[in-house]
Amino acid sequence: MPLNSTRGAGSAKGFGLTAGAGWDGLTDFLVVAGGGPGGGAGNNGGGGGAGGLRTSYGPSGGGGGAESKVTLTAGSYPITVGGGGAGLNTGQGPSGTPSVFSTITSIGGGAGGVYENIVGTPGGSGGGGGQGNGAAAGGSGTANQGFAGGTQILANSAAGGGGAGAVGQNSVNSPAPQTGNGGIGVASDISGTPGTYYAGGGGAGVHGSQPPASFPAGYGIGGLGGGGNGATAIGPRAPSAGTAGTNGLGGGGGGSSESLPRQGQSGGDGIVIIRAPKAATNRLSVSPGTNTKTTAPNGDVIATFTVSGTLTVS
Repeated sequence: MPLNSTRGAGSAKGFGLTAGAGWDGLTDFLVVAGGGPGGGAGNNGGGGGAGGLRTSYGPSGGGGGAESKVTLTAGSYPITVGGGGAGLNTGQGPSGTPSVFSTITSIGGGAGGVYENIVGTPGGSGGGGGQGNGAAAGGSGTANQGFAGGTQILANSAAGGGGAGAVGQNSVNSPAPQTGNGGIGVASDISGTPGTYYAGGGGAGVHGSQPPASFPAGYGIGGLGGGGNGATAIGPRAPSAGTAGTNGLGGGGGGSSESLPRQGQSGGDGIVIIRAPKAATNRLSVSPGTNTKTTAPNGDVIATFTVSGTLTVS
C-alpha cells in the first residue's frame, strides 16, 4: 500500500496550491462503521449504538473536531465498509463491524442490552441498557467517534443507543415513565447533499404497561442519522416490531418489546466517502461498480463506497 501522511486541512491554501495548479494528494474523508443491533429476546431491549464516525469534513463523532485530511499517492487503497450487527430473538446480538480507509478506522456500534439488567456493549457508540429491576448501564463510546448508550433506570423499560452526536437517552420515571430514544447522529455535507446526518443511535423497546399518555410515540425513537425505532409492546398500543438501522448511515437498530418474537433489529451498514479537488477527477477510480464516483456542484470529485472495494489513485 502507498505510504500516507496527514496535513492540516488548511495546508493546501497555506502553500498556495489550488485545484487549477494540480492536486497535491490532500483528500477529505468520512468513515462510518456499521451500527450495533438492538437488544432482543426478553421483554424490552436497549437500542443499538451507532457506528463510529470519523471525518475531516466537519465534526467527528463523540464531540471530536474535524481531523486532518489524508494525503494520497499513486496506488491502490483497500476500503472496508463495516456491516451492521445482526439483531437476534435469542439474546444480545454482535456489535457492528469496523470501516477502514487508509490510516482511518471507525469502530462498529455496540449492541443494546437485553432482559434482565444486561448492559449495552461498548463500540463506536455504545448500546443502551436493557430492561431490568436494577440499573443496567449503556456501553461506552469511543473517543472522537461516538457517545455512550443510555442507562436503564425505569424497571419496565430500556435505554436508547448512543449516537455520533449525543448519548442515548436513559429510561426515566419522572415526570412520566419513558423508555429511551437513540442519540442523534452528526451532519456532514461531504456527499454533496447538505445536512445529511449519519450514525444515529437506535431507540429502545416499550413495555406494555406504559400507557399512551406517558410516551406518545409508543416506542423509543431512533436518533437522526439512521437510528431504528424500538418496538411497541402489547397493552394499550398495537404491537410493532421496530425498525433496523439505515444502511449507508451506520444507524443503530431498534430494541425489542415484550411482544413476540422479541426481535432486536439489526444495525445499519456503514459508509466511506472520499472527496478531493476537481484536479483529482481523472486520477481517482473506484471498484466494484456498486460504488460510485460523482461530481459536487463546486467540481470536487466524490467517491462513495457502500460496499467494500478499492480506491485507485493514478
